Amino acid sequence: MEKAPAAPHPEYDLLRPIEDPGKSFYYIVAVLLVIILYTGYVYIRQLYYGLGVTGMAQPVTWGFYIINFVFFIGISHAGTLISAILRLSKAEWRRPITRMAEVITAIVLAIGGLHPIIDLGRPDRMSHLFFNGRLQSPLLWDITSITAYFTASTIYLYIPMIPDIAILRDRGVRPRWLYEFLSWGWQGTEQQHKVLDRAMNILMVVVIPIAISVHTIISYIFAMTVQPGWHSTIFGPYFVVGAIFSGIAAILVLMIVFRKVFHLERYLKLIHFNYLSVLLLIMSLLWFYFTFSEYLTGFYGHEPNEMRVFWYKFSGDFAPYFWTMVACNFLLPLILLSNRRTRTIPGILVASISVIIGMWLERLIIVVPSLANPRLPYPTGIYIPSHTEWVLFLGGVSVFILGYMLFARFFPVISIWEIQEGRQESAKAVTERITSYMPDPQPPLAKG
Repeated sequence: MEKAPAAPHPEYDLLRPIEDPGKSFYYIVAVLLVIILYTGYVYIRQLYYGLGVTGMAQPVTWGFYIINFVFFIGISHAGTLISAILRLSKAEWRRPITRMAEVITAIVLAIGGLHPIIDLGRPDRMSHLFFNGRLQSPLLWDITSITAYFTASTIYLYIPMIPDIAILRDRGVRPRWLYEFLSWGWQGTEQQHKVLDRAMNILMVVVIPIAISVHTIISYIFAMTVQPGWHSTIFGPYFVVGAIFSGIAAILVLMIVFRKVFHLERYLKLIHFNYLSVLLLIMSLLWFYFTFSEYLTGFYGHEPNEMRVFWYKFSGDFAPYFWTMVACNFLLPLILLSNRRTRTIPGILVASISVIIGMWLERLIIVVPSLANPRLPYPTGIYIPSHTEWVLFLGGVSVFILGYMLFARFFPVISIWEIQEGRQESAKAVTERITSYMPDPQPPLAKG
C-alpha cells in the first residue's frame, strides 16, 4: 500500500531541501566527490614520496598546510562563538542564522584539525604528542583545545536540532531510522523544553571561553618563538579578532548562497544582512587597529632582524600580497559597508568574499616571510607552493562544501522550532524586556 504524502508544513520552505533536493544536488555532489578522490590520490602520493613533493624546504618549513590550518580554524569561529554570543544577548534576529553558523564550526574545525597531520608528512608521528608531549608545549595545548572545541561545538549543534529531527521523524522522512535514533523520543513536552533550555544555557557559557582559547593557543605557537615578526604580545587577541572577522564573512556568504538557491527570502531578510554587515565593518576596523599596532611597534623598535621581515612584507617579494590583504580586509569593506547605497546584498557579498581572501592572505603574510628571513645569518628562503599543496587546499574547500550540502540534505539549516517559538513568544518577550529597561514613570506629586 502506497504511503500517503506528509501534510503541508507551515515552514515547508525549510523542509524542501530535505524532501525534494532536486537533480542539481546529485550533480554537484558527484563533481565534489571527483575532486575529493583526486585529492586523496595526491595525498597518498605525498605519503609515498614524502614532503619533497611540496614547495617546503629549509628555511621555509611551514607552507600552505599551516596557513590553511590557521585559516580554517579561524573560519570555525563563525559558528559556535557567534551563535553563543547572539543567544546569550537574546538577539531575536539570530533565529534564522545560528544553525547555519554552528554547522560551519563543526565541519571546518574537522578540516582545519587535519592540516597539521598532513604537514607532518608521516601521520604516525602524531603519537609522539601523546606519548612524549610536554606540558609547556603550545602544540600539546593546541590539540587539547581544538578537540575540546570540536566536542563542545558538535554537542552545541546537535542539542537544539532535536525538536527539528522529531518533526522529520513525524513526517516520515527517510531515512526514518536515523531520525528515530537522533530525536531521542522527543515529544515536545514542557519538561523536555525545560531540559533543552537548561542544556543550551550551560553549553553557551562553556563554549565561549573554549572558542577563545583555541585561537589564542594557536597564536602562542608563533608568539612564543623568537622568530622575527612572530614574537608579539598582542598575537592572542589579534588572532581571535581575525578569526571572528573571517567567520562573519563566511556566514554572510553562506546566507546569501542559501537564500538564493533555496528561496529563503522569507527567513533571511535584508535586516539580517544589515546587522551582520555592520558587525563585519566593526571587525574590519578592529582588525586594522591591531594590524597597525603590530607593525608600528615593530617599526619603532627597529631591531635589524625584525626590520628585514618588515621590509620584505612592505616593499619586498611579499608586498603585492601584503597590500592586497590591506585592500581586501580594510579598504574594500570600509568603502562598501559604510555607505547605505552599497550596503546591499551584492555589496555585502563582494565585501565578504574580499574579507575571506584577505584573511587567507593574512595567514600567508604571517607564516612565510618570517620563516624565509630567519634570525640566523642565512640568505632569504624561497617558497613556491607545489601542485600537491594547491590540490590539497582545493580538496579541503571541496570537503567543506560537500559536508555543508549533505547536512542541508538531511537536516534543516534554519531551526524550525526556534522560528515557530519566535513567532509565538518573541514580540511579548521583547516588549517585556524593553519595558524593564525604561525608567519608571514619575510618581504623582503630593498635593500641598
